[in-house]
Amino acid sequence: MTDQSLTRVDRDKEDKNMDKSNLSESVIFPKGEELPELFSKYFSGKAWLSMLVDRDNEFNCPIGNVTFEPGCRNNWHKHPGGQILLVTGGCGYYQEEGKPAQELNPGDVVLIAPNVKHWHGAAPDSWFVHLSVETNVNAGPAEWLEPVTDEEYSNL
Repeated sequence: MTDQSLTRVDRDKEDKNMDKSNLSESVIFPKGEELPELFSKYFSGKAWLSMLVDRDNEFNCPIGNVTFEPGCRNNWHKHPGGQILLVTGGCGYYQEEGKPAQELNPGDVVLIAPNVKHWHGAAPDSWFVHLSVETNVNAGPAEWLEPVTDEEYSNL
């Protein structure tokens, strides 16, 4: 991950000490519904999605609130148009292929360039919530790849 792809904001002491163990009802936006089979097959563990801006919206910028249970992560994948993650709760990880995983906390912003192989998900002991902003959606849908192995995940 390049220095420009992860932006951190200063958080006050209360935010840093926020209870990350139970964000099961999400943080700011609705938790949504458990992922349907169409998407859940690309996740290890349970995740929920609430679409805030639909795919067919005139703004051409789908935005979803994604909530991961502790230990849940998605498969390696690529977005041909790129993706932006806005972390709103809990503790999670983001990793690009060939680079070390980066811990994510509320206020972090991850800019994922088009076609970069990556994964993201919750820490083993924390719920994790982020907004997923799909950019340049006309470039095509996400390409889902192999699962993140337990060995890869345990090496965080």
